[in-house]
Amino acid sequence: MTSKARPPSRSLYGSPSGSMFQSGLRLLLLFALAFAALQVYFVGRIAAMAVIAPQSTAFQRSEVWRVASQTGALPWRQEWVAYGQMSDALKRAVIASEDDGFSRHDGVDWDALEKAWSKNAKAERQAERRAEKLAESGRPAKPPKIVGGSTITQQLAKNLFLSGERTLLRKGQEFVLTLLLEQLLSKQRILEIYLNSVEWGEGVFGAEAAARHYFRKPASQLSAYEAARLAVMLPRPKFFEKMPQSAYLSARAGTIVARMGDARLP
Repeated sequence: MTSKARPPSRSLYGSPSGSMFQSGLRLLLLFALAFAALQVYFVGRIAAMAVIAPQSTAFQRSEVWRVASQTGALPWRQEWVAYGQMSDALKRAVIASEDDGFSRHDGVDWDALEKAWSKNAKAERQAERRAEKLAESGRPAKPPKIVGGSTITQQLAKNLFLSGERTLLRKGQEFVLTLLLEQLLSKQRILEIYLNSVEWGEGVFGAEAAARHYFRKPASQLSAYEAARLAVMLPRPKFFEKMPQSAYLSARAGTIVARMGDARLP
């Protein structure tokens, strides 16, 4: 009795599934190499910022392009001024309003982040309950008001390099950039770049342009109240530019003035 010859065995890598595994492995390796190369690029860019002021940020370029595509104009008011030429009142006001732990934390304020997540989760639950009640009447429900727990360093990382999309991948890159900024630059330099590049209105970027646009004076001569008004504008600069007489703006500025004495400068 003759036995049938057994077909030669095929290794995992010779099978279709093995080929797919190899392709997936290569793609994963290429992705890892590309990510590593991107981080090396960011390290070089950030290290250079210790001595060279960035000419523009990703946010500025996207905003100018947006306005230019809609109106044909190129609005861009910005004038770089050294850290020592800015009013200390403005530095204190921005820290008091945006990130009161700026001089102490390592780039991420975990307590503020946890509070923001908790507050946002509560707001989303309340919005869901309102939506259920309004669904019967056919009226649309307002979306929940989302608050951020980002530090000045995180805001700078996002403005310098990243798009405005909200994804886990982009947020992860923001954390990496935040840590790089904190490691490669001094706190004073981080605040200097932030104040020179942050948006303060339609095409208005940086403290000097903002001071001249709203108060017709250089950033070095801002009073405590003027500085506080500019600081309060930061989360919604275009809105407050159109609503200069906002009661909230005036009241919140008074609160920030009272807190400025506790703001610690780097």
